[in-house]
Amino acid sequence: MRDSAAPYDALGYGAPQGRPELRAVLADYLARARGVRADPDRIVICAGFMQGLALVARALTAVRGPARGSAPAIATEGYGLGFHRDVLVRAGLRTVPLTVDALGARTAELPSYDGVLAALLTPAHQFPTGVPLHPDRRAAALDWAVAHDGWILEDDYDGEFRYDRQPVGALQGLDPDRVVYLGTASKSLAPALRLAWLVLPDRLVDPVLAVKSGGEWQSGTLDHLTLAEFMSGGAYDRHVRGMRLRYRRRRDRLVAALAAHAPHIEVSGIAAGLHAVLELPPGTERSLVEAARWQGLELNGLNTFRDPAARTMPARDGLVVPYGRPPEHAFTGALEALLRALPPDPSASTL
Repeated sequence: MRDSAAPYDALGYGAPQGRPELRAVLADYLARARGVRADPDRIVICAGFMQGLALVARALTAVRGPARGSAPAIATEGYGLGFHRDVLVRAGLRTVPLTVDALGARTAELPSYDGVLAALLTPAHQFPTGVPLHPDRRAAALDWAVAHDGWILEDDYDGEFRYDRQPVGALQGLDPDRVVYLGTASKSLAPALRLAWLVLPDRLVDPVLAVKSGGEWQSGTLDHLTLAEFMSGGAYDRHVRGMRLRYRRRRDRLVAALAAHAPHIEVSGIAAGLHAVLELPPGTERSLVEAARWQGLELNGLNTFRDPAARTMPARDGLVVPYGRPPEHAFTGALEALLRALPPDPSASTL
């Protein structure tokens, strides 16, 4: 710590809810930056997003009680991270897919599924397509939660990084009694910190803490205090502003390079976040991923993130480009390698 020593009680085993110093500054920061309505007593600090999601999933199962018939379900976006679905399945839940299109997840599909306890959504910036959830669909999700005694699990994994649009406030701010807010330091600082947080409805605080007290690994209390000091002094805000500027410049360089050297490639999902999607002709995604690998780039196709159960979702080929990932000294080389991997313009005349 820079200016003060840790209190004596921080040197022992941490309480399941996390240090009160960090919960207090998080409540203030999330209210200012994301419009989250958070009381420190409703915040739980976790050892990463995956632990937070697992805690909520197990708590929801406990609150519901023993299932009759098929296992209860969580609705997930048709494009997303497969290991998030794995976490839910390990908690004894089924997952059912919501179609994702240019307006985000089709939340109007929620009432068509039976036994759904909650919907896991990325409202500010859908991963990997990069679109924000349309206001009508945000409203439909909340209406469904109220009408069906359900919950919305809001994954706000990179909501701080927006460039060309006004901030999309957290869905939790519209209904804190129905929305579980999941945030993390993995994008703003580093995944290695293993620090994430839940902002819970009152009804779920005790069930989540009961699960977490049953042997779950706690994140380090000294890390809690360090982050609390970093945030309370304004250094975290300055850091995020600086990173936002750096990532915007990278985004602009990527877009300009594509416009100059591959104008036939459409770019989407670039108004926020740390990645872009390059739209590809049908049937070309796999060959482009392989071409990128030959150039030394480990990129994923859009279909890598498609839920196999989303069989009715229209097919779409694309290349997911995480422009925030390369270290500063390697970005130019990575951009040049990407341009070499892309196919030529089919409409260009040849001699």
